[in-house]
Amino acid sequence: MRFILVGPPGAGKGTQAVHLATHFGIPHISTGDIFRLNLKNGTPLGLQAKGFMDKGELVPDSVTNEMVADRLTHPDVQAGFLLDGYPRTTAQAEFLKSALTAMNSPLDAVLEMTIDNSEIVKRLSGRRTCRGCGKIYPAAQPSCDSCGGELYQRDDDKEEVIQRRLEVYADQTAPIVGFYRNEGLLRTISALGSVDEVAGRAISALSK
Repeated sequence: MRFILVGPPGAGKGTQAVHLATHFGIPHISTGDIFRLNLKNGTPLGLQAKGFMDKGELVPDSVTNEMVADRLTHPDVQAGFLLDGYPRTTAQAEFLKSALTAMNSPLDAVLEMTIDNSEIVKRLSGRRTCRGCGKIYPAAQPSCDSCGGELYQRDDDKEEVIQRRLEVYADQTAPIVGFYRNEGLLRTISALGSVDEVAGRAISALSK
């Protein structure tokens, strides 16, 4: 099974990615992990990315695309993969399509998780993060029950920042939904409900 997970921030993609990767026995590949691996290993692509990041600039598509394409040649993806956080634009989606066609490994599906913006704001603005271990809790939690650390609200969990993140998603990433709908690959599920309920919907949609 080779598929992409898309949806707005706060839809629960990270949580579902873990469940789905385990269920299908495939690696969960996130762009964040790919960047960290290349930077840690000092690969030529990692060094290119670091040059842009050190100057406070966005890493261009050309570098990001090649990092992803390289990751998809690793032996662990032979049985499939779950891509999370890529592609973010239709240009990246076009590149990925060409790269996978060249590898004779086309996508099986694109799973879109949908949820109202009001629910996203409620979810994200109502969570707190432990300064010690990074564990996430609801706002009512007094302190971290794992390490006793102080809980705080991250800047990107503040309502005005969340609204901006949703605008960026709508402008840049949401258009890929139309791209994959035209490709006949899109599967859409509601992200409302318990983790198990959403996972069940996802597995059912991907198994069609």
